[in-house]
Amino acid sequence: MANLDHLQHLVLDAVSVVNFQIVRSAEDLDDDDQKFIPEMAHQIFGESENIFGYEDLSIDLYYTAGPLNIFLDIKYEKKIDEKDYDGIKADDILTSLTESLPNGICYLTNKGEFLKSLEDAEKFQPFGEKLHEFATVSDEGVQRHFEIYFVETVSQKFVNFFSRLETFILWFVDAASYIDLDDPQWNYFLCYEKFMNKKGDFQYATVGYSTVYKYYAYPENIRPRISQMIVLPPFQKLGVGSNFIKQIYDHYIGLKNVVDITVEDPSEEFRKMRNFIDSKLCKDLKSFSEDNLKKGFSKDMVKEARSELKINPKQSRIVYEILRLFYTNVHDEGEYKNYRLSVKQRLNYHYYKQLRCIEKMEKLKIDTQMMKATIPSPEQRLEQLDQEYKQVEENYELIVDKLKD
Repeated sequence: MANLDHLQHLVLDAVSVVNFQIVRSAEDLDDDDQKFIPEMAHQIFGESENIFGYEDLSIDLYYTAGPLNIFLDIKYEKKIDEKDYDGIKADDILTSLTESLPNGICYLTNKGEFLKSLEDAEKFQPFGEKLHEFATVSDEGVQRHFEIYFVETVSQKFVNFFSRLETFILWFVDAASYIDLDDPQWNYFLCYEKFMNKKGDFQYATVGYSTVYKYYAYPENIRPRISQMIVLPPFQKLGVGSNFIKQIYDHYIGLKNVVDITVEDPSEEFRKMRNFIDSKLCKDLKSFSEDNLKKGFSKDMVKEARSELKINPKQSRIVYEILRLFYTNVHDEGEYKNYRLSVKQRLNYHYYKQLRCIEKMEKLKIDTQMMKATIPSPEQRLEQLDQEYKQVEENYELIVDKLKD
């Protein structure tokens, strides 16, 4: 029987062998500098993120810039033969990749077919209604132009396109899942880059998307929830994410039946963008004036943030804390102490809620021993609270610095 220790060199890290590329012209296929790697692979290849049974393996996924037709190119120097390793088989890469695709979507595996699809990509036009356009300058000093579109009613052509776009999320968003494109409550915001190709014609590249679900709110209202947002790596750090948020706000703020806007399980990066935008918008509201902020969080802030900007109550509290720090003189001991106490009061809310619950249970002669074991002692809580506050203030300071620019 073969010694399995000798197979260790055939266990490959999937993240390191998978490459993506957005292809605008046939020449791009030979430009390795344009390739980018996934952030994760466990949703395709399992928790270990390993691929077994190959030497010098490369998995390249090429997408046409606009319509995102996908070419899969799997190359390797050697694949193990199960006859030589007592029936041990190499992983079936194609099956793992294919099973991760939305229904009806498939890979092109013929390079010639993919190159032919590039001709159709030149004719690609954005889906939806254009909401906004903006220009930005890259680190290389190149001006780039972007457009954001809104889609509410979907066609089969859009479903096919969006399903291909969604294939990125399993590689870049943890715990991701495909949405039900037949559900009419979904709204779609898409960003495209408008660029001039080598023929001198304008063409579009798909940049990313955000989805919003319209939850029902009694009696005839909705509460839009931002569900997913992804900006593909070649287009990050260009202001696309913040422009997405602004356009989502602008769209729903103008609708009378919108109660407020919420966000589903936001990433840390998204949370920072949202906090900055919300704080910048609320800074001009009367209830968020310097004098009112120093009096403490108020119902007027909740009411005005919701009515004017569709910001939900929980988020308006965060904005209050950021803007109060903006106006707080941290070198004034009394002023700074009052600010810290205000933030810590929120951070301690759940802890004191648990204590009150235990107190009520004990009055009713209910055993609270197990519940007490799950919460920290007062001394432990003070230490935790100090660490929590420091982290909060550090995050807020980054936003305050941007607000001062």
